[in-house]
Amino acid sequence: MSTTTTSAGNSTARRTDIYNDPAFNYARFWDGRDYEHHAEVIALQHLLRGRRFGHAVDIGGGFGRLSVLLARYADRVTLVDPSSQQLALSERIFPGQAGIERQLMDAAHLGFDDESADLVSLIRVLHHLPDPVPEFAELARILRPGGLAVIEVANSAHAANRFRYLLRGEHVPMTPVDLRSEESRRRGAAPYFNHHPDAILEDLAAVGLRPCAVLSVSNLRHPMVKALLPRRAMLAIERVVQQPLGRFYFGPSAFFLLQKRDKIRRREIQDVPTPPIPPMVTIPVKDPGPGEAARNS
Repeated sequence: MSTTTTSAGNSTARRTDIYNDPAFNYARFWDGRDYEHHAEVIALQHLLRGRRFGHAVDIGGGFGRLSVLLARYADRVTLVDPSSQQLALSERIFPGQAGIERQLMDAAHLGFDDESADLVSLIRVLHHLPDPVPEFAELARILRPGGLAVIEVANSAHAANRFRYLLRGEHVPMTPVDLRSEESRRRGAAPYFNHHPDAILEDLAAVGLRPCAVLSVSNLRHPMVKALLPRRAMLAIERVVQQPLGRFYFGPSAFFLLQKRDKIRRREIQDVPTPPIPPMVTIPVKDPGPGEAARNS
């Protein structure tokens, strides 16, 4: 349990213990979701291609699914997660992974010095944060001037959702949308929200982060499409459409590349080849139980 202050100045308790659920293995959640995983890898490769960083911090990185990719672009990667269960899982799935260290931390209370990171990522985390302002402030604090951030938004303004609201004669709300059932809310299940990307950009601008690029990710995430098209074809389409569809917030995930304002610290940029997509690795565990909803991202 940790305490943060919301943008309205109210003290709010943040539960982090809910992410230690022995009935749920986050790696197993990705079984059958190869397309979604690889779509996110494609996005990261597009945004980071040709760059080299000193220290990268993967905030809320879970079992390190994308930390292993960040390690191809950075000399050192710190995988940060509030769940000791996730970090232990990372050690089992990626034992002895070179260049990656693991730290048990809450995203709103990062134990890093000011301006000590060159790259930070926050992917599949925002849907657990109804008010991400404290986390954004911490992210900006540890990022060097001129440093880069990759932030994924669980997008409430995606094309299908806009159509649903249009049929009701409504606009997509700028406020966070709680996707939990009434029963889940009563149980105190983990927060699960979608956000409007424009609202998130306003919060990021307030802490000095300006957008450089936006991608629309997982654009074909639909059971019918996945049943009809082979994964190779889906990923070929994904590579082509992520950038042009980004400006429309078309898909269910929006990936932003942002830079910290203030004076620009010019760092050496090295040309690096585009790394291959790392395979998903899972370990044999019991089937996920009802606690899956606590980490269904």
